[in-house]
Amino acid sequence: LCIRNYYSLFAKYTLLIYFCIRQMNTILISIIAIPIIEILLFIKIGENIGAINTILLIILTAVLGVYFARIQGIRTIKSGFINIYQNKLPIYEILSGASIAIAAVFLIIPGFFTDAIGFLLLIPMTRKLLLSPILKRNEAQRNDDKTIEAEIIDEKKDEL
Repeated sequence: LCIRNYYSLFAKYTLLIYFCIRQMNTILISIIAIPIIEILLFIKIGENIGAINTILLIILTAVLGVYFARIQGIRTIKSGFINIYQNKLPIYEILSGASIAIAAVFLIIPGFFTDAIGFLLLIPMTRKLLLSPILKRNEAQRNDDKTIEAEIIDEKKDEL
């Protein structure tokens, strides 16, 4: 009898989770899940290193993150200008700049999980791994558009 109650409870929550995943938007789920993860991490880390040290660590990661985001942003702008001077489209630099801006927002938000995501977005290697599928798709579209449509107009000016 006890096992049946646990099974029905599990089945009920499984259907609820399935419904949430099927029907809810991932943004809404992340708005709910990220604060829960952050609170759990605050509690676990606060137990290990203490409350004041946890608060100081959060402030330190925010300050360091914004500093590194500024440095990476300046490098990206320089690289973008170099590409513009060479008559190349700075597509990677634009996407990289957007990911650096997102990383800065994640680093300003207090929390260890968002700081980890922010620092991952600041590292150029992980940024390149995340942006490479987008760049490959864009390059494939550019290679398909090599056909130039034109119309030849033949004007006969002076016939002798």
